[in-house]
Amino acid sequence: MAERIPPTSEAAPADVAVVGAGPAGLSAAVVAAEHGLHVVLIDAGRQTGGQYWRHPDERHRDAFAAPESTGHHHWRHYTDLRDRLSAAVASGRLRHLAGRQVWRTDGYGDRVALRTSAVTGTDTLPHAERTTWARRLVIATGAYDRQLPVPGWTLPGVMAAGGVQAMLKANQVRAGRRAVVAGTGPFLLSVAAGLAQAGVEVVEVVDANALTRWAETPLRALQEPGKLWEGVGYAATFLRHRVPFRTRTVVSAVRGTGRVSEVELSRVDGEGRIRPGSSRTVAADLVAFGWGFTPQLELAVGLGLRTRIDVDGSLVIDVDDDLRASDPLVFAAGEVTGIGGAIASCAEGELAGSAVARDLGVPTDARTTARHRRRLQRGRRFAIGMHRASPVPAAWDQWLTPETHICRCEEVTAAEVTDAVDALRADDARDVRVTARPGMGLCQGRVCGFALSKLVATGTGRDVDAGTGGDVDAAALESLTNRQVGVPVSLGDLASLVPHHPNQEES
Repeated sequence: MAERIPPTSEAAPADVAVVGAGPAGLSAAVVAAEHGLHVVLIDAGRQTGGQYWRHPDERHRDAFAAPESTGHHHWRHYTDLRDRLSAAVASGRLRHLAGRQVWRTDGYGDRVALRTSAVTGTDTLPHAERTTWARRLVIATGAYDRQLPVPGWTLPGVMAAGGVQAMLKANQVRAGRRAVVAGTGPFLLSVAAGLAQAGVEVVEVVDANALTRWAETPLRALQEPGKLWEGVGYAATFLRHRVPFRTRTVVSAVRGTGRVSEVELSRVDGEGRIRPGSSRTVAADLVAFGWGFTPQLELAVGLGLRTRIDVDGSLVIDVDDDLRASDPLVFAAGEVTGIGGAIASCAEGELAGSAVARDLGVPTDARTTARHRRRLQRGRRFAIGMHRASPVPAAWDQWLTPETHICRCEEVTAAEVTDAVDALRADDARDVRVTARPGMGLCQGRVCGFALSKLVATGTGRDVDAGTGGDVDAAALESLTNRQVGVPVSLGDLASLVPHHPNQEES
């Protein structure tokens, strides 16, 4: 982090700021507070739990028919963390800033400044209080659904699998009546089972890969026996609700007038090439796509932290055994260091919380640290096996038509991306972004960035890696992630970075 002169409005720093209140961030904040540190927990959500433990509004529990734990795994682990958080807040060791997002981070020598703004509505905090100062920072911003475009994927009724599940968990609302769940990986099973239990007719669950890929790494699958039991539960749900599950099958097109009405399913080979004559059509009003997850790294890239490409082709923060990033003041935990699941994220959060305490001179228990590290090693071995068994098919781009939108915000088609590479000689994703405008809309490439980078890698003649659907280096993904402003903010927030003239009144 570059040495900078702090502004004169600097407040006394907290010991540690934790960004994100999902499994990793919540665990890190609680453990750090229990070690006696002064902690600030910042999260865009109104209540804790993140995406994994998303649940109905705690202020209106009586308004929902089912308990808040409905559809959740490891719910007691979450409620324990929630109780410990409440105790830390009551003790004065922890401050929870809910409904606030960090839109920029800056380093000033031995501390970090986190610029925050309200997620919705008018920001009632004075400008001076919208900046949180901390001696250490833990980034636990989690991940969001990775999406691959197919013809018709912009129709109403096509959703990310995580979004479908979020509606069930947080609002107990079904996103459709007849659903196709498609993509790859075990998350599809969770989403489909939840839909079936909620009364949705799940027409089919289709995975682009074969289950036999797990046989290539059987020992890795055994690292997480709890996941195997979850799989048994999903299988029982599928049998009870007569949900068909097919492998080596993809959604090759979505059709409808005004919204989804039918889905084309096609058989594919091991590389993802559609088998001639294998396509068929089913009626559905909901398509839930799940192609894995993309870590949310705007803060990390903005700080200049070292990154790397993980097994699944995602850009992740490079950390050491204590989860310290390349900047000595910054730690990272959870999906931002590699997609591995909620319980592994909890272990990472606890390890990060104790590592920060140790770094600030507070004694920690060596046996607990060793136990967390062993837990992380098991989780990491399982995650590697999962990613190898459930890759994005290498030939997925062959499902596209020239008219398929790659960037839905700017309505940039596959043909326009190809033209930028072939005719305009754009040789990386950033060049294509400048010339053809994909990733220049409201989402700033969060939805289309992964697919765009893969298409450009293929179009420029780079070697295709069957494990990740195309070879892309860290620099290419960083170029799509590097934003000086991490989230949409008001002009007033931007103006607050500029020192005011003494004669100006503070708003």
